[in-house]
Amino acid sequence: MLSKLSKSAEKVQAVLNEFGYELNVVELPDSTRTAQEAADAIGCTVSQIAKSLIFKGKVSQKPILIIASGTNRINEKAIKEITGEKLEKADADFVLEHTGFAIGGIPPLGHKNTIATFIDEDLLQYEEIWAAAGTPHAVFRLTPKILSEITKGNIINVK
Repeated sequence: MLSKLSKSAEKVQAVLNEFGYELNVVELPDSTRTAQEAADAIGCTVSQIAKSLIFKGKVSQKPILIIASGTNRINEKAIKEITGEKLEKADADFVLEHTGFAIGGIPPLGHKNTIATFIDEDLLQYEEIWAAAGTPHAVFRLTPKILSEITKGNIINVK
């Protein structure tokens, strides 16, 4: 029997359904707020967690989404070479305003506004990866190829 998803997780599931893939949001009893917590709760490696990080363009003040492998830190200088502007950390209010989701559960899609998206090339080495689905307890499994298709993200080196 399927349990009812929370409102935010339902929103992500509805967006996933539009793509026609068998992608199912699951809510876990343990937190998936950090990449390590998610990996522990799911039983996968931290590197298989596709963490969605929102930055803000210093000049444009527009959101930039970087979907990174759970073990990777973002080299903001390298990203500046790609985006053409320096990145700033986005605060919780900015993230919520532009994505409609709170930090700790930001999915790679289904945001309030269109967001320029970049995908860590290191995720491509895995057959399956896991992404947040709107809450600190909700995730969904997919392939890197599907992630690229549904987000229309550019594949880059984030390190």
